[in-house]
Amino acid sequence: MSRLPRHLFFFLRGGGRFSRQDFSFIEHFLQPDKDFLDQIKRAVHTICKFLKENCFQDQSTKVLKTVKGGSTAKGTALKSGSDADIVVFLSSLKSYDSQQNERSMLVREIHRQLEDFQKTQELEVKFEISKWEFPRVLSFTLKSRSLNESVDFDVLPAYDALGKSIYKSLHSIYHHKELIELYKSSNLRGGEFSPCFTELQRNFIEPRPTKLKSLIRLIKHWYKQCQRKKRSKASLPPKYALELLTVYAWEQGSGMDEFDIAEGFRTVLDLVINYQQLCIFWTVNYNFENEPMRSFLLTQIRKTRPVILDPADPTGDVGGGDRWCWHLLAEEAKEWLSSLCFELPKSPAGHVRPCPTTGACWELLSGP
Repeated sequence: MSRLPRHLFFFLRGGGRFSRQDFSFIEHFLQPDKDFLDQIKRAVHTICKFLKENCFQDQSTKVLKTVKGGSTAKGTALKSGSDADIVVFLSSLKSYDSQQNERSMLVREIHRQLEDFQKTQELEVKFEISKWEFPRVLSFTLKSRSLNESVDFDVLPAYDALGKSIYKSLHSIYHHKELIELYKSSNLRGGEFSPCFTELQRNFIEPRPTKLKSLIRLIKHWYKQCQRKKRSKASLPPKYALELLTVYAWEQGSGMDEFDIAEGFRTVLDLVINYQQLCIFWTVNYNFENEPMRSFLLTQIRKTRPVILDPADPTGDVGGGDRWCWHLLAEEAKEWLSSLCFELPKSPAGHVRPCPTTGACWELLSGP
């Protein structure tokens, strides 16, 4: 059985309430300290400034904007294993097709220019050589020469699907339609173009209450414990799926800024155990009102469960059905819930349905 880290055991045993003692586990063991966050911010600023002002300087391609994503931008970074995504929107990428066709070439060019740039900076950059012939992303670790801390970066070239509109969630409706048409006419994997909607992904999580972000950190920490224990080469679901599952559990539970973190942790693990019933989606950036989106979403939620649709990209099912080994996470969740620190009576408010809108789902699936 998985052994709970001592501090986590006492935190959960104490009900997960934010007293000075109980909060110490998340504050001191999971949440990055201010100096580290400032370091990440400076590093991201340095890279973004170079990309916008110097990259592709002698070429017709121009950087339209850079958008920060990943756990650091959302406010859910862990003390160990922080990541930062920088999505580079380029003028030469005028469609999803052009992104797919030109991405590898642009990744190589950004790699070349960043290698030259880092020689002039007080930064140490270690590039990860892609094993793919046609790389989709440039991955590297950036480390200050004066400090021990480091940050893992992913730089992703992307088509500016959302444009400059301040009403990005409404503007995304048109581009989601364009994306769906491409998705249905090809063999694209769902979520292939999710970098185009990084702003929507970030904006879905970043404004959430601080305590919910602490719960997300706790769930991600639990996920890392499961990863370490995993012996086979079987793939676990992506962390993003657990992040969305945590938001869902909070929304369907209290939905309040103040809530019992131990109860929230237990609720998320209960949902993981019931993964074969999960059918979760949001309608903040797309909905069932118009075709072809309605028909496409109905097809998506009819897929093998678990279904967890990316609120930013309707093609992205991060639940994945049989694609990932949810059963391995479910086994771990059962073991953790059998721990003594969970031998507390469940409150009626703590029960969250695996399919939040069961009636609505049934009505949609049964409709014309």
